[in-house]
Amino acid sequence: FMFTVMTIMAATPITASAASIATTSSRKPHLFLYPALMKAKSGIHFAASNLSYHGGPVMTGTANAYAIFWEPGNNVAANYNSLIQRYFGDIGGSSLYHNNIQYTNSSKSYPSNARFAGSWVDTRGYTESPLLDSDIQAEVSHALRSKGWRASSSNIFFVFTGRNENICIDNSYSQCASNVFCAYHSNFGSTLYATLPYAASFSCNPGHSPNHNDADQTINGTSHEQIEAATDPQGTAWYDSSGNEIGDKCAWKFGSINSSGGDVVWNGHNY
Repeated sequence: FMFTVMTIMAATPITASAASIATTSSRKPHLFLYPALMKAKSGIHFAASNLSYHGGPVMTGTANAYAIFWEPGNNVAANYNSLIQRYFGDIGGSSLYHNNIQYTNSSKSYPSNARFAGSWVDTRGYTESPLLDSDIQAEVSHALRSKGWRASSSNIFFVFTGRNENICIDNSYSQCASNVFCAYHSNFGSTLYATLPYAASFSCNPGHSPNHNDADQTINGTSHEQIEAATDPQGTAWYDSSGNEIGDKCAWKFGSINSSGGDVVWNGHNY
């Protein structure tokens, strides 16, 4: 019973500069591309340039992860949500998250831990189909109002959608879950968020499913986005000369797969 999670091979950082930190406004989402597109993109492989620091914030100390399950009709696999929540409870003390300590801000503070801070299931119908990034941002804002959560540099909100629901980041529908990406993270103002389409509905299969559940594919994207958001939450901190973030450096490359189909074991759970 394991699901495969991206295992990050540390890309050696260049020493952080003393540049000032400024909060950015909304920016273009950073995409976790399909495997075939990731392989075709230049500058991503292990031998490529290291990550360097560009002066922006990282998610220092303990980061709080919130899960927003936007699921009209509960159109997800059985145990899908609970497996994702289990992952959020396990990631903080893992060696994968510990890798982030080398990615400091200008004050030498770094991401050290992550905790699962809460979840919410929203059964409202989708506002349009395919959904746009603006719809995802609106859903995050709706969740904050409904649950009394707040945006901060330590809080990130993950939006999970149901089976077969397409999401696009542009009005021309040229960059969508159906043709380009498996997940992404971004921010609007001080609100940090990540978008996780139902990966098993698209071309996002990592090749192993230790839990024999559609959640395995989604958790692969979740781990990718959580680590990238910790080290580059606003697109102004740690990335390489081609704009690749930490997760991109070894995306779709996994450690040795054990007999249950996972490559790591955290708190007795295989991923």
